[in-house]
Amino acid sequence: MLAHAGGAPEFASTAFIAGALVLGWTGYSRLRGRGFGRLPKPGAWTLVGVCPLLLIASVAVPSALWPQTASGPRPTSTATIRFDQPASGQAVSGQVLEVLVRLEGGTIVESSTTDISPDTGHIHLFVDGAIVSMTYGEVQAIPLDDLTPGVHQLQAEFVAADHAPFDPRVVVITTFVKEGT
Repeated sequence: MLAHAGGAPEFASTAFIAGALVLGWTGYSRLRGRGFGRLPKPGAWTLVGVCPLLLIASVAVPSALWPQTASGPRPTSTATIRFDQPASGQAVSGQVLEVLVRLEGGTIVESSTTDISPDTGHIHLFVDGAIVSMTYGEVQAIPLDDLTPGVHQLQAEFVAADHAPFDPRVVVITTFVKEGT
């Protein structure tokens, strides 16, 4: 819904959510006797009741007006990706792991778009299969607080500017060892 592809669908979703927040706050404030004294209580209940409908509309209306259509097969990228840091099997300690990824043959872009090309995109980082970052650079600090001591898998993937993978995927995987504290 609010990824960051921009455009009319995101604007509509944001407008519905903002409307729900404003109307809900107005109705709730009146019902609590903290403002909007000229608003009748049935009107306040109506405003509060409309909020869930606006939240549903924030998903349903943009999807209905601007449906996502399959754009055919995914592009093939000639880019390659590798880890400069951490080294495979490297022992790490502390609260943060500094990850240094090298991308060759591709360009990292900050804006998302559905107008994709095989040489522009983002880097997604995963630890043990769970996404931890969708970054616009080759350097990233990954928090280690929630990881147990032991071996963990780190994966980086260069994805198209719409955040979907290339075909074939542009992926690199390594492991690191979190030392006990």
